[in-house]
This record gives sequence, C-alpha cells and structure tokens, in this order.
Amino acid sequence: MARFLDHFASHGDPFMPYPANAPTPDDLSRLDAAEIARLPVDLLAILQREVDERLKQAKAAKARLDGALNIRYAARAEEARRAAGKDTGTVRLDDGDFTVVADLPKRVDWDQEQLAAMVERIRAAGDDPEQYVDVTYRVPERKYAAWPEAIRKGFEPARTVRPGTLKVAILPREDAR
Repeated sequence: MARFLDHFASHGDPFMPYPANAPTPDDLSRLDAAEIARLPVDLLAILQREVDERLKQAKAAKARLDGALNIRYAARAEEARRAAGKDTGTVRLDDGDFTVVADLPKRVDWDQEQLAAMVERIRAAGDDPEQYVDVTYRVPERKYAAWPEAIRKGFEPARTVRPGTLKVAILPREDAR
C-alpha cells in the first residue's frame, strides 16, 4: 500500500475528491467510452472505486426502499389477490393520488427426476415427449473437466465455448496478487 500512496503523492490522495477538471462518476454517462479509456490509470482507479461504492450504496438503498414498500403494501396486495381469487399476479391498489401496482410473479420449479420419469413414460407409450415438455441437457464445466479424456472427446462436438464478459479491476500493485 505504501507504493500506492507514494505513487499518488504527486497526484493527490486517491481517496480524496477528483483533481480539477477531471470527470466524476456523474460525468461518465455523458462521455464516450473511448474518452474514458484515455484517462490516466490513477483517475480510472479512483472512478472505478467511486462507481463501485455508489453502486453498493444504491443497492443498499433499493433494498431498504423495497423492504419499506413491502411493509406498506404487502398485506393489502395479498388481500386484493385473495379477493380476486389468485395467489400470484398483479393487483392495483389506490393510495392517495397514486395507483400502486403490486406484482407477485409466479415461480414454478419442476422436480427433474419426476419429469425424467414422465418423459420416459410418454416415450414408452409411443408418444413424443417434446410435444409436452422442453428437454434440455447441460453439462456443468466442473464435471466435464473431471471426465476421462475419451469421454470428453465424444462430447466435444456438442460443446461450444464462448467468452464471458471481461471484468477489469484496477488495484494498487501490492494488492494485484
């Protein structure tokens, strides 16, 4: 950390306000990505830290607000859904001059073993299970990596590897390990 602070001795404290005329996180949405990329690395590090901190604060604020809205409207929304004869879905509530739209989405989970058994029963009865269910296969990468080479080679034609999203963190050199 000492080298990191020494590096900023001539540029100012990295955790203090921005140098004069330097863009702040508020300016980033108005700048082209190429312009931002040309900024000095020390300023990029400051911006990254500040944006991450703001995002963390915004997520915490959203969680608090969502909790407060739940406290205020969950019971009324549940009552309105019950009155409408439904367990999930959207209901509208009046609150002063506002309409509150409370949506409780339906989430359905299927027991994979039971579904596989049903698919086999449908197939055994001479019917096409794909008329009733979507069948997908997945191979966790960890399992694939543990397979013997001969098995992996057989599966390789069915496997496509795509890169994910690049994540970049700018760290002081001592913390970059």
